[in-house]
Amino acid sequence: MAESVAILVTGGAGQVGAELQAYAWPAGVKVLAPARSELDLTNAASVAAWFSAHPVAAVINPAAYTAVDRAETEVGAAFAANALAPALLAEATKAAGVPLVHVSTDYVFDGQGDGFNAEDAPVAPLGVYGASKLAGELAVRSGNPRSVVVRTAWVLSVHRANFLKTMLRLAGDRDRISVVADQFGCPTSARDIARALATITLRMIADPAAATGVYHFVNAGETSWSGLAQEIFAQSARHGGAFAEVTPITTADYPTPARRPANSRLSTTKITADYGVVPRPWRDAVAEIVEELSNRSVAP
Repeated sequence: MAESVAILVTGGAGQVGAELQAYAWPAGVKVLAPARSELDLTNAASVAAWFSAHPVAAVINPAAYTAVDRAETEVGAAFAANALAPALLAEATKAAGVPLVHVSTDYVFDGQGDGFNAEDAPVAPLGVYGASKLAGELAVRSGNPRSVVVRTAWVLSVHRANFLKTMLRLAGDRDRISVVADQFGCPTSARDIARALATITLRMIADPAAATGVYHFVNAGETSWSGLAQEIFAQSARHGGAFAEVTPITTADYPTPARRPANSRLSTTKITADYGVVPRPWRDAVAEIVEELSNRSVAP
């Protein structure tokens, strides 16, 4: 870029936040990823003070309360992180005249029907987590006209806890693992999400007329949770890692406090058309993550 700019990345300790900090940003771009002790996104005074002291060119907000089942009883905490925080960021970024790129979820849908959900498909969250994320979307879109909401799903990476790492951990103790086979979606690399968010953000900084609104980003293709588990173990076995046989089960066989969408497939046609972001196949993303974890485990 022609001049030095700063970008605020929230949730720096999360999967997407970590990848955004590791991303190869152009020269002149500085990423700020403050800890909660420096910036409490649910506190209006903290947000106002931080923005007053730190001029930024854009904000990327992947921070979220993601404990889907716990949200059913921690309603206030879920809405504080997923609705109030985005509202405060929308207010602050609008006042500063800078774009806000916000990460949302497939859980805003009820998962009914077949096929890939487009951005304008009817929203109908099944639980508190999805409802709080939908409220955050509305706060962002109404609070800052220069905003983009990016919905994603089934996020995987080498960071933090996620389905891929859980499967490999369980395979260390079990020969067979039961995994739900009647929920379908698009496994997605946090690294690929970060790349998409960076592309959008840099465009919005450079072009005040860049497209705004809601977009979907997931890796290409689709599978079930059991299909994903089978691919994870197949990739792991290639590296001499943990492996287990997968027993497909139904959602009814594995009850949880929060209902999950049966269909989490998301269409990515719009983000490709407007921002040139073309998702790679989900199997390639899984292979990369498993290989990286394998290399870490054998490193001296």
